Amino acid sequence: MTEQNLTLGATVALSKPHLNDLLQSLRAHGYQTHGPQVRDGALIYGPITTLDDLPQGYISHQDAGRYRLEHTGHPYYFALTPGPDTWKRYLFPRRRALFHFQHHQGTWETAPPHDPPPRYALLGVRPCELAAIQIQDQVFLRADFTDPYYRGVRENLFIIAVNCLRPGDTCFCASLETGPEAREGYDLLLTELDDVFLVSVGSEIGRQHLQPLPWEPASAFHLNQARRQLDAARQRMGRTLPDPQHLPETLLANLEHPHWDDIAQRCLSCGNCTQVCPTCFCWDVQDEITLAGDRVTRFRVWDSCLSPQLSYLAGGNARPSIRARYRQWLTHKFASWERQFGTLGCVGCGRCITWCPAGIDITVELATLRTQALHAGGV
Repeated sequence: MTEQNLTLGATVALSKPHLNDLLQSLRAHGYQTHGPQVRDGALIYGPITTLDDLPQGYISHQDAGRYRLEHTGHPYYFALTPGPDTWKRYLFPRRRALFHFQHHQGTWETAPPHDPPPRYALLGVRPCELAAIQIQDQVFLRADFTDPYYRGVRENLFIIAVNCLRPGDTCFCASLETGPEAREGYDLLLTELDDVFLVSVGSEIGRQHLQPLPWEPASAFHLNQARRQLDAARQRMGRTLPDPQHLPETLLANLEHPHWDDIAQRCLSCGNCTQVCPTCFCWDVQDEITLAGDRVTRFRVWDSCLSPQLSYLAGGNARPSIRARYRQWLTHKFASWERQFGTLGCVGCGRCITWCPAGIDITVELATLRTQALHAGGV
């Protein structure tokens, strides 16, 4: 234990094995510690207890519609970029009971679920994923509507973010300024170097958990090394998204552009892109009734704007074609989302590119729409 006192914003060096002490401290304070791990050939998030649970030595090979892991034996714990799983499901679960209807003595009574929100400590949250959580905050913690479950989990959430020094083949967070460096919204921030973690303090509770550990002041050598690697990561993005600030006006001015037909011929409307997206929030409600007919549970479940059922109304389907549904998804992400929430709905993680079975690359499609619109004298 160091005798020096940490301050908010400080960056210190921590020997890698002592990250286990941090995890142990968090569990002792009632947190469930979750982080990245390899399962069934992909990176997913789940319970962890020590560094041994992390995907040390792995890298991924990703392209449009392609994903493969390789174990190279390198010494880094956080070199593997995100897979199909997202942290979103911890705050906005795929399936969540909203309330119960119970028949009792001739009347129906309504009761919310009684389980308290869990306390999660999430380890390994990338800057793009941190940005995604902040975008979801604007959806579920609005002034006119607050989701009680989301708020309960969010208020108790401990986030250990990780700067991304080795971006993936389909990443383009640098184009949207959501990575590779995290700037806010974390309790602690790790930068993994060869022999140590640099740890930046982002909150008072983060400071309290780091203070008892045997950290050392970060040397100029380590700080310069981290800066050089972050600068290199910005240049190594697998994808780029040119001119994102003009995308809203371009998309909204070209809703009838023929390129939407070209995309629709390739899109399967499977919804993979929305299911792996860390910011998509479409949902449906489903009721389940017991065989005795005395209890009904209403669930909220993930849905997708690529699904024909989502836009089905009493008078018919508002978006009956793949063209209409894909256009809705992309224009919402990169245009109308900004009007709703003041930010784009994409963080550049590249998941939708990797996990599209048709190999549709949104960076290519958006660039094509932009280029063709400019050539036609539009915006």
